[in-house]
Formats: sequence, C-alpha cells, structure tokens
Amino acid sequence: MRRSEMRVLNWITALLLLAGAARAEFAADPLGQVEPLPERWPAHWVLVHDIAFEHIMDGKTVVLDLDAETPADQFKGMFNSAFAAFLAQSRTRPEIYLAETYYSRGTRGERTDVLTIYDKRSLSPTGEVVLKTNRAILLPQKFSMQMTSDDTLALIYNFTPAMSVSVVDPIAKRYVADIPIPGCAAVFPTGQRSFSSLCGNGTLYTVRLDADGQPAGTSRSERFFDPESDALIEKAAWHAGRAWFPSYHGRWQPVDFSGDAPRIEPAWSMLDDETAGWRPGGLAPAAAGADGRLYVLAHPEGREGSHRDPGVEVWVFDPSARQRIARYPLRLPGLTLALTRDAELLLVINVEMQLDVYRASDGELLKTIAGIGTETPLLVFGAN
Repeated sequence: MRRSEMRVLNWITALLLLAGAARAEFAADPLGQVEPLPERWPAHWVLVHDIAFEHIMDGKTVVLDLDAETPADQFKGMFNSAFAAFLAQSRTRPEIYLAETYYSRGTRGERTDVLTIYDKRSLSPTGEVVLKTNRAILLPQKFSMQMTSDDTLALIYNFTPAMSVSVVDPIAKRYVADIPIPGCAAVFPTGQRSFSSLCGNGTLYTVRLDADGQPAGTSRSERFFDPESDALIEKAAWHAGRAWFPSYHGRWQPVDFSGDAPRIEPAWSMLDDETAGWRPGGLAPAAAGADGRLYVLAHPEGREGSHRDPGVEVWVFDPSARQRIARYPLRLPGLTLALTRDAELLLVINVEMQLDVYRASDGELLKTIAGIGTETPLLVFGAN
C-alpha cells in the first residue's frame, strides 16, 4: 500500500472512532414529544392571523409571546386557518373556533364549510361542525364571527349573496340555525344570548335567541346614521359589551350592546381644527381595552374611499371626556390595530406585514416582530 493511501485510511479510521465516541457521548434527541401550552394564556400572548394571500387555502394562525426577545422564544406554535378563515376565542373554555372552507379537489370540487374546534393547549383540532350555509369569504374581520356574551354559541356571518347568520353550538358540536339578516352585515353580541347586525339603511337589526339558540324575536333600532353622507365603519372598537364605530368622516358612534337591545348613544367628533382633513382608516382601524381608552389609526388628506388607507398615527381618546388625549406617530403606516388583554401593549401590523409592538400608555415602540413564518398577516387578537 502506498504511503498516501495509508494516510487516507488512517484519517478514515480516526473519523470513525470520533463518530463512535460522539454517539456514545450524546444521546439521540427524543422525537414526537409535544409540550402543551397553558390552558390560560398569559396577557401578552397574541394570535396573528395570516391569510396567506398568494396561496389562500394554506392560511395559518401563529401564537406569539410578546415578552420574549428572540423569534424562537416568541413563537409558541401555529395551526391551520383555511381559506380566509374567521376566528373567535372562547372566554370560559380552552378553545379556539375557526369558520373555514374546503374544496374536495383542493382548489375545486364540492365545497364544505365547517366550524373547527381547536384545543388551546395542543393547538390541535378536537372536532368540527359542518355548516349548512356557505359563510362569507372575505378579508378576515373580527365581527364576521363572534361568540354570544354567555360564551355558548358561535355566530357566523354568511353571504350567499343572501345575508344571514349561522348559529352553532360548539359545546354540543351541532348546527343550530340559519337566521336571515336581509340588508345587514357583521355580528355584534347583544345581551347574554342575542346578536345585532349593522344595516345599509342606517339601523341595527337585533335577533333574540332562545335557550336552544333558535330565533325568538327580532327588533330594529331607529335610524341613527346616514350611510350616504357619513357611513359607519363596521370594524368597531369593542370592550365589555360596548362598541365605538368610527365613521368615514371622523366621528365616533358609541353603542351599548350589553342589554337586551342596543342602546344608541350620541356621536362625537374625533377631529378638531388642526386635524380637519384627517380620517380613520385601515383593515382593522380601531381598538378599545381594559385601560378605558379608545385607539384609532388615522391618516391625513382623507377622501372618498380612504377608509381602507393605512394610518400614519394612532390617536388615543378618553371616551368619557370625548377628547383626544394623545397622538402616536408610527414607525411605518399601520393596517391593523389591536391591544393585549391587559391593554398594556398596542399592536400594529404595518404595511410591510411586520408586527410593531408599542407601549399603549405613551406610544413608545418596544419591538418589531418579523421572520416568524407569516406572509400576509392581516389580523391580530389579544389572547383571552
């Protein structure tokens, strides 16, 4: 054997010995182990809903810990959210609900709409209810699906193009009813076991539900806004049974939904002489929370149709005084606004599809979260 061949053989032998030593020193990583999440998520955990616009069948929702510093620690898990799914969280059970759509051949074939039930601890589906009416397929909105105030029934907005609401019992896993809401849209929980929808004639239409979830009566409010001169944006700020609807031209319209019927309160302006040309806008432009304040995305040079434009500032209001108390300039224009459960953190999805985290009390930018596997995140939910 030549000397060069002997050297190669010696190297191979040495490497094999090292590999054997490594195998002896390091045990194999265990596979298939899943660490469950807590049943009650911390106040600074959020759900980021990614519609995956370029391949919308593969939407997903990512769970993040905003107090963690690195992407690996921030990322707590994810679950599927198919075809621009609607999302709602139970307040009394460790469950998340998705209204999803599937086709038997992927992009074609027979359509099936379902309410999927996910376990918050494992992020795994534990059941589903087939919906008898096709739900609306649109950019995700928080008021396209809501839970009743007693947390027993899921309410899902349908558009076929007839407008209706599907009532589903996720506890018994059964479809209950399809209730027409002609000329109206969105779902706002009302009282303990009813819902209201915002209508194109400037009214609210309310449906009372009986103990089984069937319609027990309806009512309609007086006309309280003019959709021709200053329509309301249905993406309201919501907290503890109260809603504040921003209008296209910059008013707040408060409505108390905590009773058996909505109580319309006087509207008031969010503008002054300095900001007369500004308007609210975005995909989810308003938020309210436990701190008792209102937040809204705002942009200058408002015009017809600019209610979808991103905001360059967040305006903060004291609703009891009906006054703006702060203006927060944003790092990048924002499309979506939300708060954590304790209202300590203000969450903005910006135009580059990143999540900017601000301190709600003073508007200081704390961090920007990116690189977590999302593509087109359009909504963010504070964890219940």
